[in-house]
Amino acid sequence: FNPRTLILLLIVALVTILRTVAPFSDNFGQIANFSAVGAISLFSGTYFKNTLQSFAIPLLTLLLTDIILATTIYKEYSNGFLYEGWYWTYIAFALMVLVTRVISKKVNVLNFVFGTIAVVLIHWIVTDLGVWYGSNYPQTLAGFWAVLVLAIPFELRFLYGTVAYGILMFGAFELLKVRYPVLTLSPEKIA
Repeated sequence: FNPRTLILLLIVALVTILRTVAPFSDNFGQIANFSAVGAISLFSGTYFKNTLQSFAIPLLTLLLTDIILATTIYKEYSNGFLYEGWYWTYIAFALMVLVTRVISKKVNVLNFVFGTIAVVLIHWIVTDLGVWYGSNYPQTLAGFWAVLVLAIPFELRFLYGTVAYGILMFGAFELLKVRYPVLTLSPEKIA
């Protein structure tokens, strides 16, 4: 590993720890879905130039934390492995990384905002497709719309989590790049 990759992984690891321990707090119900995984997908798609790393980091992070949570506090919702419809969530996060890799060719506030909006919309639509498809809601556009409307409070918290953790992650790495120029990609390494 080069120093850049090591620092990127450390930032993801620290945020992952926060994501894993937060549900164990007494008032977690109030902030359910205030998740770091959207920000991790945005961060990975932006900063990991290696395609495999950019997809593997958020998906493995999600898998690891899902297993921990599914075997502890969310055991009652587990289907023996993870939770019902987990694959919709993983598809959504893979799509988030893909879209982020296209949007975030350059790190700036505008691309962060566009990336965040894209990540939240992907999460909202794809995960709710799974809810709609596997539920008693009518399999019509009106039924899907009803699921989307019911998900708004959760998606707002997902948005807030993505913004908060994203600012923390992007801000920390950009500040570190200023202090330690070795963390900046040289033009020949960007491709």
